[in-house]
Amino acid sequence: MAKYRQEYIFGLRAVIEAIQQEKEIDKVMLKQGIKGELFQTLFALMRERGIPFQYVPEDVFKPFADRNHQGVLAEVAPVPYQDIQEVLDQVIAKGEVPLVLILDRVTDVRNFGAIVRSAACAGVHAVVIPNKNSAKISSDAIKTSAGALYHIPVCRVLNLKKLVRELKFERKMFVYAATEKAGKLYTEVDMTLPLAIVMGSEDKGIDEGLLNIVNEQIKIPLKGEIESLNVSAAAAVMIFEVVRQRDASRGTDLFGGKQKPL
Repeated sequence: MAKYRQEYIFGLRAVIEAIQQEKEIDKVMLKQGIKGELFQTLFALMRERGIPFQYVPEDVFKPFADRNHQGVLAEVAPVPYQDIQEVLDQVIAKGEVPLVLILDRVTDVRNFGAIVRSAACAGVHAVVIPNKNSAKISSDAIKTSAGALYHIPVCRVLNLKKLVRELKFERKMFVYAATEKAGKLYTEVDMTLPLAIVMGSEDKGIDEGLLNIVNEQIKIPLKGEIESLNVSAAAAVMIFEVVRQRDASRGTDLFGGKQKPL
């Protein structure tokens, strides 16, 4: 597994140039009270491109005192994000049935890493996250994913609702949302179709607007007193049901062997 190393870009002009050149930036940290014309240019670019930013105290910049940071520090993603439409084109060109996992407001990096690890093991073609309110690819995420973040496409989009509509109406994919509000069990729906599954955070769940535009809401039955599964566990349950159904439709078992008649 490649060694994780956080990369940074320092200074107003350097960060502006990086954004204009479409460098993969996770977040920009700004010193509290920063002003000026160049800052206004940077601020407008960040808003336009949907790049997360945060105002931080001057102490945050102390480890970088020898760099001409000008009160601006950009964290560069160690793994490049991919374009979901390009990934789907490649999947279809191979003659495979698309399977995409969409994460809405999943901000815990360890959950994110664990989900990506399960997704890679289940043959998920891409994991999609929003630009904002999402875990980033950090050392903890890479470690928890057991290196899977280097091997599965992670796609970042500005608007999950727009993406879901594109998947439904342009790509003719079926979109399920995993939520305890659902009336139908995850085992009662067809997962052999071209598919996207939306998972939400444990505390906030899936955005109501997103729930309203998916094809169907599904749930995992819970028998104990605890009301919800960890999102990484729930995601694993969902995507391996896809594996089970698709293998069964091909007459193979979970290990790729031919199923024996009863």
